[in-house]
Amino acid sequence: MIKLPDELAYITNSLKPQKTTDARLDGKLCVISGTTSGVGYQAARQLAKAGAQLVMICRNREKALKVQAELARDFNAQADIIIADFQSLAEVARAGDEIAKTYPKVDVLINNAGVFNKQRQLTLDGHEMVFGVIHLASFLLTHKLLPNLKNAAPSRIIEINSEAHRFGGLNMKDLDWSKRPYIALQAYGAAKIAQLLTGLELAKRLEGSGVTVNMMHPGAVRTNIGMNNNFFYRFYSRYIIGWFLKDPLQSGKDVYYLAAAPELRSVTGKYFNQTNEEKPASYVMKAGLQQQVWEHSLQLIQPYLGGMHEI
Repeated sequence: MIKLPDELAYITNSLKPQKTTDARLDGKLCVISGTTSGVGYQAARQLAKAGAQLVMICRNREKALKVQAELARDFNAQADIIIADFQSLAEVARAGDEIAKTYPKVDVLINNAGVFNKQRQLTLDGHEMVFGVIHLASFLLTHKLLPNLKNAAPSRIIEINSEAHRFGGLNMKDLDWSKRPYIALQAYGAAKIAQLLTGLELAKRLEGSGVTVNMMHPGAVRTNIGMNNNFFYRFYSRYIIGWFLKDPLQSGKDVYYLAAAPELRSVTGKYFNQTNEEKPASYVMKAGLQQQVWEHSLQLIQPYLGGMHEI
């Protein structure tokens, strides 16, 4: 069998058996965004099944209430709801402040919220939407909850990332895609690159704190991401590409593994293809680039930090 170079190993890694755990999360508080469908929904079910108390950050109250009722019925789980639209950094800041005030300790933070646009759109703050929702909003939420994560140490931050970071178009001089043609997959990849770079930087900054930071690709799965696009895109995604995608149930189990597995208690600054550790694209390992994206991202969220100090 031909051994692929490290950077191409992702092609076969998704075919490997996935690791599992039966570790319980009783008494643990897990904060997770984007739980009304797809990977986030399945992850919430797995976490609730393991005994965790959940705080679900969702945009749609009606859908969130439905998930809340399901978790109570199926697992007798407590799942609190925070409504926030990740297109607005002000709403993310409000949600973060509310969680930080209500729950002194956060054991697990899972940044899962995402969006995929076929055409360029802007957030309410004027940022390219995919970059704003996937990266900036999660970056801000993480900052807001860091004191609570430290209070709960050992605790974990899990960034739901993507192999799309290997094909991204991160351009520090044009993060909002106002100076070049908008290419949807590259825009999505750029947001995932930024998330990955700042996650790696955060892991270094939190060394010795008891808070770990890991990134994971949840697999190529069927989700509702991108369903905000036109009819032709939705049809193509659901009925053509959809045949080749996996059920998100496995991804939910994989997120639970990263959140609960005892053997990962001290593992930090790593990238996982589902549950298997993998080397990300070589350029994201450049310390200078990690720090550059961190500092620029920090400037963009600074107005919403409310006097919080640098990590």
